[in-house]
Amino acid sequence: MLRQWLESCFDRLSMTLIMLATLPILSSETFAQNYYTDAKSYGTKPESDVPQYARTLSETGIESLKKIDWIDAGLQYRMRFEERDNDFNRSIDSTDTPILSRARAYLGVKKILDPFRFTLELQDSRKFHSKFAKTDSEVNELDFIQSYGELHFKNALGDQRPISLRAGRMAFELLDKRLVSRNEWRNTTNNFQGFRAIFGQEKNNWQLDTFALQPLTRQLYKTDHRNNDQWFYGAVGNWRRWSSIATIQPFYFRLDQNKTATLSKRKIHSVGLRSYGVFGESGFDFDFIAVSQFGENASQKQRAFASVAEIGYSFKQPWKPRLSGNYGYASGDKNPTDSKDQRFEKLFGFSRPWSSNDYFQWENISAAKTRLELEPNKKLHIDTGYGLYWLASSSDRWNKANLCDSSGSSGNFIGQEFDARIRYNLKSNLDGTLGYATFKPGKFTRATSRNNSSNFFYLELVWSLF
Repeated sequence: MLRQWLESCFDRLSMTLIMLATLPILSSETFAQNYYTDAKSYGTKPESDVPQYARTLSETGIESLKKIDWIDAGLQYRMRFEERDNDFNRSIDSTDTPILSRARAYLGVKKILDPFRFTLELQDSRKFHSKFAKTDSEVNELDFIQSYGELHFKNALGDQRPISLRAGRMAFELLDKRLVSRNEWRNTTNNFQGFRAIFGQEKNNWQLDTFALQPLTRQLYKTDHRNNDQWFYGAVGNWRRWSSIATIQPFYFRLDQNKTATLSKRKIHSVGLRSYGVFGESGFDFDFIAVSQFGENASQKQRAFASVAEIGYSFKQPWKPRLSGNYGYASGDKNPTDSKDQRFEKLFGFSRPWSSNDYFQWENISAAKTRLELEPNKKLHIDTGYGLYWLASSSDRWNKANLCDSSGSSGNFIGQEFDARIRYNLKSNLDGTLGYATFKPGKFTRATSRNNSSNFFYLELVWSLF
């Protein structure tokens, strides 16, 4: 059994490694320059390898810890108070006032045992004061979201270009988070178990991230376990030599799903390209991603496509205003009885950039959004947005609301949303967020569900040890 499992892992990982053979071998010059730049697009920055709430102990400012540069550690507690009126994620018009609680602890050991390193991250997610049943999107009591060992070879590919080999349980984010995400807004976290190999690091002019993983099935009150019927693997390249203008990220993902009592056998390939950067000194920035999917979904052929493009402009004003326009698309299935499935598979991405109400996913959607971001000072951030949403295929579903008219006669306009958010650093280790979103249903929603608008208020407090 062990041999068969290892052979299965190797077969899946080998397809990823084939991609390596097609990459040019670059010289091992000295890379003192930091080529990494963040995208300016809204809500797309991936969580760092060491999460933002953790610090190297020597950098905490605590005198007794200033020589300990081989431990990363952190504690964080988040509580969010919500009021959801006529939530379209629910099948009935009601008002719910849940309280969501999430606690995290992180420990990473590096350098002192090199090349061996290890990482642990513990999380406890709970929900209180709600009239609806608890789900694994809200509740996952005390469990490890990360527990992996690592072999880190610091200069394996030349000066400051390491190779990192990891095995175990991992939670991480790639690209713009739309396909692989920890899902930071949600109260529980996406994570995986398996293998990950990273060639290079963020500051290098090129980097390659490969993996062969099984997603974790979250258990509300028990220990999470891997999904033995599913494998997810792939590779993400990062070309940063021209990052002052554009960062280029080609990628390939493959999802293998065995047939179960509730799911069909699937093999979904996703090939895509993301690029982001700035237009010189003009003040304009851009972010673009396009994905083509093909493969098999039971007896149907998978043929789907998705893309997102955002253009922003940053004004040279004291409040640092940034105005952006965004258009996103993901194909929907046109006819469930034919030989093709055109519904885009969002893999393990997150929904928050699409809608502050958390109403939409990257499938069967055509959406346009404009947003204004302000930073009056270093402690205060304000943003507000307005979005319009259509079904890409009027005969396919609106998944989050569980609504569908297979005849297509209800039209394709889902509705419009306005949102606003204020974030304030109350103390050095305490942040507060106040948010509001309202959704007005369109023709499709009124024909298949309810006529009333929905309203969502929330207050979030986040405390971190460092």
